[in-house]
Amino acid sequence: MGIKSLYKDNCNIHALHKDNTYKIRAHHGLCLFFFKGKGYSREFVKNMMDFKNKLDKDPFVCITSKADIICGKCPNYIKDSCKNEDKVAEYDRQVLLRCNLTDGDILPYHSFRNLIVHNIILSGKREEVCGNCQWTLLCHNISNGRQLL
Repeated sequence: MGIKSLYKDNCNIHALHKDNTYKIRAHHGLCLFFFKGKGYSREFVKNMMDFKNKLDKDPFVCITSKADIICGKCPNYIKDSCKNEDKVAEYDRQVLLRCNLTDGDILPYHSFRNLIVHNIILSGKREEVCGNCQWTLLCHNISNGRQLL
């Protein structure tokens, strides 16, 4: 049981933790780290900010490679499906691999965030994970002008 994952649930949140455990798509850990109030629409930005504020309280998160609350307000998520699923699934796969996580792992959000910071951002691997994302220039500029820790 280490810091990596307290238990595995495949994101079928146990009743005990359902009110304070959130499902989060693996690559959204990167998106949230670099989020600065920009996005596809006001509705998307508000949703992202609300979710980020919840996560800042360090709840448990269930890491998934499926849609989460962020996807719900994305214009690319149409009829319960992402039109860029192949691309974002690879982002998820890369985050899981580099952070030594598996789909369904549950851990505190700050532990997940720290895994992303140390295994992807500080190690200079972000562009390998999601360098072809439409937001990559924004993330690049933020990482070059931001104190990471």
